[in-house]
Amino acid sequence: ESYKVVIAEAAKNALATLGDDCLYERVFITDPLMDGDRVAGAVGFSTRENKFYVFKAKAVLVAMGGAVHVFKPRSTGEGFGRSWYPPFNTGSSAYFTLKSGCEMTCQEVRFIPVRFKDA
Repeated sequence: ESYKVVIAEAAKNALATLGDDCLYERVFITDPLMDGDRVAGAVGFSTRENKFYVFKAKAVLVAMGGAVHVFKPRSTGEGFGRSWYPPFNTGSSAYFTLKSGCEMTCQEVRFIPVRFKDA
């Protein structure tokens, strides 16, 4: 059974209750906003439109993608998109949390040094 159906239903219910003016899609968060030693929000930009966003928050939960292509491929002929994971996972969650001085917990860090003979 897929959890996406459950999450989608909860998102639809929240959207019906709150309205779509609080929904932001395809926003790339670039930096945390700090208030002393606590994160008070974040800044980012739209990846589809020419818009810049400033978010204020009482609490911030970092739950972004991992980092792909951290290590150089073994040969120069390997393409950028030739990986098991999405090539655009930039490691932004690690950057965001380290820049804000937060503790990183529950990471699902995987290192899979796949090498095929004569590949």
